[in-house]
Amino acid sequence: MIDQLERALVISPYSLPQPAREELMLAGLNALTIRHYEACAPYRNMVDGAWSGLVEAKDVAQVPYLPVSLFKTQRLQSIPDEAVRLTMTSSGTTGQAVSKIFVDAETSLLQQKALANSLMHVLGRKRLPMLVIDTDDVFKNPAMMSARGAGVLGLMRYGHSHCFALDRELEPDFAAVERFLADNQGAPFFIFGFTYMVWINFYERFKDVGLDLSNGILIHSGGWKKMIERSVDNASFRVALRDRFGLTRVHNFYGMVEQIGSIFLEASDGLLYPPNFADVIVRDPITWQPARVGQPGVIQVLSLLPHSYPGHSLLTEDMGVIETIDNGPDGWMGKGIRVLGRVAKSELRGCSDVIAAQ
Repeated sequence: MIDQLERALVISPYSLPQPAREELMLAGLNALTIRHYEACAPYRNMVDGAWSGLVEAKDVAQVPYLPVSLFKTQRLQSIPDEAVRLTMTSSGTTGQAVSKIFVDAETSLLQQKALANSLMHVLGRKRLPMLVIDTDDVFKNPAMMSARGAGVLGLMRYGHSHCFALDRELEPDFAAVERFLADNQGAPFFIFGFTYMVWINFYERFKDVGLDLSNGILIHSGGWKKMIERSVDNASFRVALRDRFGLTRVHNFYGMVEQIGSIFLEASDGLLYPPNFADVIVRDPITWQPARVGQPGVIQVLSLLPHSYPGHSLLTEDMGVIETIDNGPDGWMGKGIRVLGRVAKSELRGCSDVIAAQ
């Protein structure tokens, strides 16, 4: 499966047409299924119970998948305990169960290479000065360290000369932002922030200051529920940033801790595209068969990265719709997907309960 992943990483990111992607993915996914079936007893039990045992998939839609929620209740790893380099957890409110993902050195390196490969497509090969829409306390203060802090810290490696737009009270640091823009006048720079913070803590506080962010490249994700509560969708978010700041290079991304390193980036058409080493299937929540283009359903994500745990084929808790295939702007290939929101829990319970019971 390393061979397939290496092939996907050496070509231009987001460039593989769907037929070539599925051919490359199928070989790698089948290899990962065998790896995890042999090394992870709970996964083996689920494949035996829900898929009648280990069978070579003839296309990517036949690869066994797990409901992503199982990582909140099951310890799923394909490596010995002593090989675990770090344990990643999903975000969650107090009292909520969180996913636990066990990562070894090999998988961690693959995740870093893959994420760099994806970001390079919009940021270029050189690290850029970076404006972070957050406070540095998010990772310096242990009381604040969370999935958000880990996300900020992880993305910081892809920029330099970091400037934090907010102070420890999450109030605007106008002087710091103005210095950053003065120091990087006329040159491109990288902006990162979680979507709801970009809007609430940055846009709403800086919109009347007259900032010129026309040389910025914003990558953002997360917190769309809070945005919808403010009647702000993706299209109005992009328009507002363009009109107030001249910021036109804006890329939302879709990803999850259960497949860290595999991010679906937003192209200029507003759709999200999987990288060369990943794919997406939308399944009809009644039949669980792959939905046709334009038909909403439950999102399944596939990735060649998870080697230390069986996360290569996961049924998410999100609804989405594939709107185009191999027809993205500026050479973006593969499936262009729009995420519609969280699925009703009752729609997933049947599938999840059957698998968990095995």
